[in-house]
Amino acid sequence: MADIANASRAPLCEIDGLRIAFRGHDGSLVDAVRDVSLTLAAGERLGIVGESGSGKSLTGRALLGLLPASAQCTARSMLFEGHDLLAMSARERRRLAGAAMGMVLQDPKYSLNPTMTVASQMAETFRLRERGLGRRALRARILDALHAVDIRDPARVAASYPHELSGGMGQRVMIAMMISTGPRLLIADEPTSALDVAVSMQVLAVLDETIARHDTGLLFISHDLPLVMSFCDRVAVMYAGRVVETCAASQLVHATHPYTRGLLAASPTLAHPVGELPVLQRDPAWLTESGR
Repeated sequence: MADIANASRAPLCEIDGLRIAFRGHDGSLVDAVRDVSLTLAAGERLGIVGESGSGKSLTGRALLGLLPASAQCTARSMLFEGHDLLAMSARERRRLAGAAMGMVLQDPKYSLNPTMTVASQMAETFRLRERGLGRRALRARILDALHAVDIRDPARVAASYPHELSGGMGQRVMIAMMISTGPRLLIADEPTSALDVAVSMQVLAVLDETIARHDTGLLFISHDLPLVMSFCDRVAVMYAGRVVETCAASQLVHATHPYTRGLLAASPTLAHPVGELPVLQRDPAWLTESGR
């Protein structure tokens, strides 16, 4: 596998040889994700970094079975807590994604339904996961979930429409919907990209508490390399649908692959400013070599 496994903990989920392809205008298949192999342990934070279009989000969505209908997805194996995801029916995958797995999407403006209040959307989520909840119990669950992500006035937020919330508040609502059942796996796709620094830190603190409370495995997709180095345990670098390098997040600054070095060079620190950003020279060999 193109991955460094965490030897101290059993894998929570394992991907081996994932391939996701789409049919082009000429009828040929175009690979968007190519032979990706990753492992994630319970309580571990695995960052996935790379340019837009490198396959980061598609890899996360494949675990939850949320790929578009036009996608052709294959893998040698894809396991979650020892269960074969590829052998499950669509109904079984939906049940798993609704309870044991969750995904926090990038922008609440596009992920929350603008015509429904927060309470109405969260009620749909709870009804899918817990049958037979009465109106009073359902209301209590919604307010408890909002309170758990440090929303000070959960009743007001529950009665609000998405456009009435700030970006940080909307992101907390999405996190509340995903973590309310204590998921074993949480995929966070650029959860702080649209937020200012202060609000980003608050959102990360909520994710941090979720991991500590439920021993949740976190797949953290981001373009922010400094953030990944400080928040994650390990990092996988993706280029053109492949994992080209895997290392401890704290050691990312010492990465050896030229593509990773190029990403790091594109984000100079204020302490070491540069006069001109270097242009990444891409090597065709990166498209076929195995990750390290």
